[in-house]
Amino acid sequence: MTVSVEEAFRRLTIGEASLVDPSGEGGRAAHETWHLDARTEALLCLGALVAIDGPAASYRSAVEAAQRSGAELEDLLAVLVAIAGTVGSARVLSAAPKVALAAGYDVEAALE
Repeated sequence: MTVSVEEAFRRLTIGEASLVDPSGEGGRAAHETWHLDARTEALLCLGALVAIDGPAASYRSAVEAAQRSGAELEDLLAVLVAIAGTVGSARVLSAAPKVALAAGYDVEAALE
């Protein structure tokens, strides 16, 4: 199933979620057509988790995916800095220890 970018936006606008459903054929086809590199996708997922104040387990998954694709602790911090103006400092401050711990750095223990 190949659709144009314009057609994809039209379908999404009218509520056709099949283009972004990763479990469906349309979502898999869309991902093959329009995708980012694995590192960028993982870092964006991390940013989205911060925006929605995701649970700690989700941070672990996102950080592991980012690290598997080459992201370093500095990259994870850069995500927090980059999105702070959009999601607000409260979300970033809440997420920072979760992200660091998921990356293997226990900030709270270091503060003791």
